Amino acid sequence: MSPSKESNPKLANVSLSTVIAELQDIRDSIDNIDASIIHMLAERFRCTQKVGVLKARHNMPPSDPVREAQQVTRLRQLASAAKLDPEFAEKFLAFVIREVIHAP
Repeated sequence: MSPSKESNPKLANVSLSTVIAELQDIRDSIDNIDASIIHMLAERFRCTQKVGVLKARHNMPPSDPVREAQQVTRLRQLASAAKLDPEFAEKFLAFVIREVIHAP
């Protein structure tokens, strides 16, 4: 149950317009983060395309299970340090890798 204005004096002095403005600021931050994520993913895909071209040119296998396992370990550690669920980070990486494989 959320605190009411009566039970929390700090809420009594906050106007609805202040709350709406704060909410919009937070949403603007989320929008900026989402845009950054998209741009970073696009850059990552460009890099993986270069890796694919280089591997093909030198008759190397497209997949590198050792590298992928290292990345899983690394991202799980980064996620833990960032207080993000390591399982989520691993699933996210698996999703990105699957998409790279299907990218044109």
